[in-house]
Formats: sequence, structure tokens, C-alpha cells
Amino acid sequence: MTPPAALQRIADDVVLGRDVRLNAFINLYGCTIGDESMIGTFVEIQRDVTVGPRCRIQSHTFICSGVTIEADVFVGHGVIFINDRHPSVAATLAQTWKLERTRICAGATIGSGALIMGGVTIGAGATIGAGAVVLKDVPGGTVVAGVPARVIAREA
Repeated sequence: MTPPAALQRIADDVVLGRDVRLNAFINLYGCTIGDESMIGTFVEIQRDVTVGPRCRIQSHTFICSGVTIEADVFVGHGVIFINDRHPSVAATLAQTWKLERTRICAGATIGSGALIMGGVTIGAGATIGAGAVVLKDVPGGTVVAGVPARVIAREA
């Protein structure tokens, strides 16, 4: 059951695929959500984000501009994506702000409470442990955990 429109904030420029499930208290603008994906409660997805098909974005997650999430990705509760390593309050954003794109490859899993720094790629089938802080690329098929995230297992 889809919540009433009053409990969702979905801008006119959002592109929704087929059979997308949207929960209450979400904020979506300028993004694309792929077929059969689910967006949990209290999620914000900003402009210039693509969520692929069959993804699951759990509650309380923030996905900022410049993030691409490929097919079949699980994003746990309270995951935060960051797109600028050096935020500043300058006279104009154009003087200081640099968008750092992030790519989450197909089949990856991101545990609850993880923080994903801008400019990284998480490889296909990789697993990010709950609470991990990902500061650099994660190879496909690996498991990372910790602060900062380090490889703790590799695909056999």
C-alpha cells in the first residue's frame, strides 16, 4: 500500500520505474529510481542520483547528488553518502564546492550506519560492514569493516 501523497515529497522531475515501492516520509527530487526498487521511510534522495532496478534502500538513509547505485544493491538503515570532502561556508559555493561522484556496483551490500565518502567506487558484490567508514575504493567481492574501512575477507 502506497502512503498518501501528503506523507511523501516527490518532485515533478523524479523518474520512477515500474513497481517501485515508496514508503511514507520520503523526500525525492531530480533522481531516477529503477524498476522494482524499494525506498524506506525517512529517506532523502537528491538530484543527480540514479538507483538501479531491484534495489532496497532502508529507512533513515541519505543519498546525496552524484551517487549512482547499480542493480540489486542493498543499502541498510541510516547509511550516509557524502559528496564533498572539504565542505566550506564560502562567499559562493561555486568557489569551493566540488562534487565527488560515487558508484555502488551491482550486487553490493551496505550495512546499517555506514558512511560512504564521495569519490569512491564500491565493487560488484562487495559487502560494507555496519558502521564502516568507507574512505577509498572497495574491490568487488570483498568484505570491509571498521573505521576506516579495511578489507577483512575476499571472495574465494
